[in-house]
Amino acid sequence: MLRAGRFAPTAVWFGAVLSLLLVVCLPVTAQQPSPDWTQCVHGHSPDLKISSCTAVLQSGRETAANNAIAFFNRGVAYDAKKDYGRALADYDEAIKLNPNLAGAFYNRGTAHYRKENYDRAIADFNAAIRLNPGFAMAFSNRGNAHTAKKDYDRAIADFNEAIRLNASLAIAFYNRGVAYDAKKDYDRAIADYDEAVRLDPSDAKAFYNLGNAHSSKENYDRAIADYDEAIKLNPNQAVAFYNRGNAHHRKKNYDRAIADYDEAIRLNPGYATAFTNRGLVHYHKNDYDRALADYNDALKIDPNLTVAYGNRGAAYLQMGDNDRAIANLDEAIRRDPSDAFA
Repeated sequence: MLRAGRFAPTAVWFGAVLSLLLVVCLPVTAQQPSPDWTQCVHGHSPDLKISSCTAVLQSGRETAANNAIAFFNRGVAYDAKKDYGRALADYDEAIKLNPNLAGAFYNRGTAHYRKENYDRAIADFNAAIRLNPGFAMAFSNRGNAHTAKKDYDRAIADFNEAIRLNASLAIAFYNRGVAYDAKKDYDRAIADYDEAVRLDPSDAKAFYNLGNAHSSKENYDRAIADYDEAIKLNPNQAVAFYNRGNAHHRKKNYDRAIADYDEAIRLNPGYATAFTNRGLVHYHKNDYDRALADYNDALKIDPNLTVAYGNRGAAYLQMGDNDRAIANLDEAIRRDPSDAFA
């Protein structure tokens, strides 16, 4: 039987999202705050905040409690610059000076999470929760760390608690949806993403994940509607166009699929799987020359893309070039001996 080609893998959903860093702390002082304190607390520029907090720390005039706050606020500024190493160092100092500062543990846990130090992140979120048992965002972020460790049941338990504490915390519904998605419990994932977008209709990621979950259930019309919303909210996400193209492809809306793959490739010229899937649409339209061009481009980008070898072999077979067909199918089998399509 002629091999008809197949999709490259669907792009995975966006991962769990961290709750925002806590707002900065105010100094404990009976006097009018100095200009440095004002910028350390309220400065919009991370660099200005860093220099102002540094001046406060170097002044030698502050109490240990206020120095803890200055370290904390400077850590927030380093976090904003994605300088997580310096942020961690500042949160360490804040905690040494004030071990009851739940926000410092929370923010340090967030920084550890961003550096993929998930066990350390969990330890810090534990401490934040011990100091503040009603800290909904700490439960949510601890759940993210459990999700990252693929401990989905613990993650879901944390998201449940975050939601119990704050039923309006859209990000907790979103993140619980991610955990259910990972467990392939698509109905519960969809329910959580639905609630996330009800609470925050501007969340492009939640619409995108809704589309993926509906695609997993082969509800392609609903998936397309969700990708439409995701793209309206964020028209620069190549994966949303790619996956909407996949949904159109499944429905045999070939021209719409090609248009979406075109846009995904425009946004991300190195998107090898988008070239592969666009090639497959051209194959289904009997346009084998364009299919070959797309498979060639995909393999230039990613020479290890097994599906592109197999699909290119199928195109050569249709064109009557049996030698090239066999060579490509052989390569697909060599790379993946379990590939039943090859």
